[in-house]
Amino acid sequence: MPVYLEDILSLLCHISDKQKIKAMVKHSARGAVAAGAGAFLGGIMGGPFGIAAGGAVGGLVGAWMSSGQFQPLPQILMALPPVQQQQLCDQVYAIVRNLDWNDATHLIMLVMGNAVLHQKVAGALIGFVTQELKSEIQYGD
Repeated sequence: MPVYLEDILSLLCHISDKQKIKAMVKHSARGAVAAGAGAFLGGIMGGPFGIAAGGAVGGLVGAWMSSGQFQPLPQILMALPPVQQQQLCDQVYAIVRNLDWNDATHLIMLVMGNAVLHQKVAGALIGFVTQELKSEIQYGD
């Protein structure tokens, strides 16, 4: 694992924390279970009509459950599988590779002190979250 991974993850967490970026985490598996359970229970209690009614109610509950919740982006970044963390860090490293930094704090200082560089890194982060993770973004509290 490249040495820069932890430094870049720290930078990305710092940027997303300062901008109060949240991303939606979807729970589609829980929604599917709710829809199936509703149809099953409806079928047991009401036969064919119960399957339809239970499926409809379960589907509504499932849609509500899978609609997603916004979570702080640093929390999501740290929970990503290592392969996705590496992919994201490789994209950001392509932007900051010409910088000479000693540790995460130094890298954060260099990027935050340069508006153009800060914007490029933030853009790469937002692009990754929206395109690769297929998540919605929310700013602020």
